[in-house]
Amino acid sequence: MAIVKPFRGIRPSERLVEKIVVKPFDVLNMDEAVKIGKSNPISFLHISRPEINLSKDVDWRDVLVHQRAGFEIEKFINDGTLLIESKEMLYICRQTCNGIVRTGIAGCVSVDDYMNGIIKRHEMTRVEKENNRMEHLEICCTNTEPVILTYRDNRQIRSIIEGYTGNHKAEYDMELDGVKYELWAIKDDNVVNGICGLFKNVQNFYIADGHHRMASAYRLCNKKRQQEESYSGNECYNYVMAVIFPDTDLTVLEYNRMIKDLNGHSINEFLEKVQAAGFSVTKIEGGKYRPECRHTFGMYLDNYWYKLEAKEEIWGDNAVDGLDVSILQNNIISPILGIEDPRVDERIEFIGGHKTVEELENAVKKDMSVAFTLYPVGIDEVMNISDLELSMPPKSTWVEPKLATGFLMYKIQ
Repeated sequence: MAIVKPFRGIRPSERLVEKIVVKPFDVLNMDEAVKIGKSNPISFLHISRPEINLSKDVDWRDVLVHQRAGFEIEKFINDGTLLIESKEMLYICRQTCNGIVRTGIAGCVSVDDYMNGIIKRHEMTRVEKENNRMEHLEICCTNTEPVILTYRDNRQIRSIIEGYTGNHKAEYDMELDGVKYELWAIKDDNVVNGICGLFKNVQNFYIADGHHRMASAYRLCNKKRQQEESYSGNECYNYVMAVIFPDTDLTVLEYNRMIKDLNGHSINEFLEKVQAAGFSVTKIEGGKYRPECRHTFGMYLDNYWYKLEAKEEIWGDNAVDGLDVSILQNNIISPILGIEDPRVDERIEFIGGHKTVEELENAVKKDMSVAFTLYPVGIDEVMNISDLELSMPPKSTWVEPKLATGFLMYKIQ
């Protein structure tokens, strides 16, 4: 039984929403963020990327960054840029991109459901990032971005959503970089209660995006419970803001890898070791390569593309080891390139499948030595692995939709 509850959202005034909302912070680099922030004093980047307001010498993990985010949140609320709802509500969030429509419910989900395995994860988190997210949450006392959850599609929930959106005007209807966003505030308590009641029949939620946000909320909740012996379980910090999409509305893209060096190997030595590790290697003359099926990989090395095909003997013998990301990690990245824990090793970087091959090439030419492209897993694989209580390697999936930020926030105290 999954718990979903309404909350008092913090959101832009209708007249300012198009100036406030921005692309997700993790798809903008620092130069882009600084440029937007300088030209727009009410951009949500002042909250999601507050380091743009600080000296370049300040590290993004510094406590000053989180303190500045907290300052900006209160400033935006106090000057009326952001409004706090007068009552608890659910919201309907819709994104339309390239003809694909994705519609989800924004509400609060229970930290206890995460602790008890009703909200399931499929990836391990990176300790440094988890610590950073927890510090941000503790200082700002605000969920500035939602966790993205999914569930097996439910016709009754979909029917209520379609009925509501068909008969009510959206609070926001805007475009950002060619992507259309609509948001409805569900103010009718009967509709809210009906949706929450139907979610009680949903056996599990699955984290599609936001493992670190969920883990940090869990840790902070435990910390506050230990500090407040008389807690009731109804305090705001017991819940996390989420947008919940049916699995049929999600698209899973690959998460590609870039490595800073060849671990002391020459290019020829590296290619020989890759072949010896159980891969057939084909050089792509005068072209590019992106995997077309499972167990094939693209490799960009020394300005050339190669097609790697994993031989059957290295496919792995369980649901996780058989994933392409595991095959790559277990047979090349760890034994040949010397990166045993990609969660903490600074020699590896990740680039989502939404980026073009040309963007990946440029990133490698800038300060990397080799890149690997993968074939994406299906959302059904992600959910099945979660059901088995197994974990995929970090950064295994790039899940869309990636929602623009600034539409909603949630105060945890």
